[in-house]
Amino acid sequence: MVHTVVAGFDGSAESRAAAEWAAREAKLRGLPLKLVHVWEPVPEPIAQAPLLGAETQQHWSERIPREAAEGLRRRHPGVDVTVEQISGRPGEVLTRVAKDAELLVLGSRGLSGIGGFMVGSVGQAVVAGAEQPVVLVRAGEQAADEHAMDPAGIPSAATPFRPVVLGLDTDTPHEAVIEFAFDTALRRETDLLVVHGWNPPPYYAYGIPVDGGLHAELSKKDAAALKDVLRPWRQKFPAVEVIEESRFGSPAIHLVDVSREASLVVVGRRIRRSPLGAHIGPVTHAVLHHAAAPVAVIAHG
Repeated sequence: MVHTVVAGFDGSAESRAAAEWAAREAKLRGLPLKLVHVWEPVPEPIAQAPLLGAETQQHWSERIPREAAEGLRRRHPGVDVTVEQISGRPGEVLTRVAKDAELLVLGSRGLSGIGGFMVGSVGQAVVAGAEQPVVLVRAGEQAADEHAMDPAGIPSAATPFRPVVLGLDTDTPHEAVIEFAFDTALRRETDLLVVHGWNPPPYYAYGIPVDGGLHAELSKKDAAALKDVLRPWRQKFPAVEVIEESRFGSPAIHLVDVSREASLVVVGRRIRRSPLGAHIGPVTHAVLHHAAAPVAVIAHG
């Protein structure tokens, strides 16, 4: 099976941003890129109504994805770009397509005036259901956004990539999440910033005076645990410069904070098969909605 990078495409600004990001990622990984356009059938009574002419429907379902692929080929020479059109419900189709992809990239509307994503129902359903890595990219995301500032204070594709950020739970670390982050940093030849947020004993929340010595001891213990988890990965990826940050407080808040200087934020999602359906988890949910950089969600057991 030939692995691909897949981007969901519907012609919107957010899907175009996702396609551009996916093309850059496909080039980094040496993989082909497939644009998947999902055509959702309309109910029969509506389908019979003369709302859209045949030519307009054909333009939307064929011409726009084809022209987008042509533009990607010009801007990203060497990347094999194909288009696939599939009929069905977007959330279900994209989740199914992700099974045969190395990476699925989706667009999301940006929140006006502040960093963060407006994750629609399709995006949330795919992130919660797909077992392959899913990356969310905001509308308007540019190539330069992933790079450090040049001497003039302007981000440029000619400057190095900003760090990749990994949100890590040291109590239940998962290899798929960690390996994705290290591999991504290696491909970008950039640093990996690993952030772990830890919380104090319950009595801190009830106004009991803080024991400074205990706080320092807990902080030291947590930093040591983080170092222990990362030690074998440092050995496996010796070319990756790793920065470890064990921070007191909410991991979601810390990840959102550091996302402003990141090229990509990597978080995990536990695969849960339940009659009530899948869900994303509170930290990943918060990062998805408030991070200022593209977010990769890695499913794990």
